[in-house]
Amino acid sequence: MILLTEIMYNPPVSYFWHALRADAVLLEASENYVKQSYRNRCHVLTAHGVQPLSVPVLRGNSQVKTPIREIEIDYSQKWQLVHWRTIQAAYGRAPYFEFYSDYLQEVYERQPKFLFDLNVELLQLYFKLLKLNKPLEYTTTYQAEAPEGVLDLRNRIHPKIYPDNLHVKPYTQVFGKQFAPELSIIDLLFTQGPASISYLQ
Repeated sequence: MILLTEIMYNPPVSYFWHALRADAVLLEASENYVKQSYRNRCHVLTAHGVQPLSVPVLRGNSQVKTPIREIEIDYSQKWQLVHWRTIQAAYGRAPYFEFYSDYLQEVYERQPKFLFDLNVELLQLYFKLLKLNKPLEYTTTYQAEAPEGVLDLRNRIHPKIYPDNLHVKPYTQVFGKQFAPELSIIDLLFTQGPASISYLQ
C-alpha cells in the first residue's frame, strides 16, 4: 500500500502511524498551498498546554492559488528563534532532547527558501531517527482521485479535524496529566527516544 499525503511541518504522530504501515510514501508535490493546515504548522506541549507553532510564509494568504513548491518562507519574522525557544522550553528536560536536538537545529539553521524543502528535510530526518526505511516519492501531476492501491490521506490529518491518532498508544509526556494526542512527532521522539517506534506499532 502507498500512502499519499501533503507535506507537513513537523508532522503529527498519526502521520508516522500510517507511514509505518505503508510500503512507500507519496508526497503531494503538485497541489496548491492550503493555509491553516499542518503544511506550515505543528503542535507542541508546553507548561501552558498545547501550543501551535506556525511558519510564516510569503503569498500564503493570497487569494491567488500558489503551487506548494513555490511557497517561500518569510524569514523577516525570526520565526525559527521563536520556534526553537519554545521547543527548548517544552522539551529541554525531556529524556532524549540532547540526543536529537542538534539534528533538528541543523535543519533550521540551513534556512531553506521554500516551505516544501524545509518540510521534506524534516520528514527525512524523522524517518531516519525512527529508522523508518520507506521510499519517499513525489507526485508529478495533481489527481483529485488517488489511483488504486493508494491510501489517500490528503487533507485528512488536519488541525481542525479531531485527531485520528487516538489509536497511538499513550506515552509519558513532559507536561500535563491528560495525554495530548495531536502533537508533533518531536514530542514522541524527545520523550521516548529509540522506543518511539514501539508506540507506532
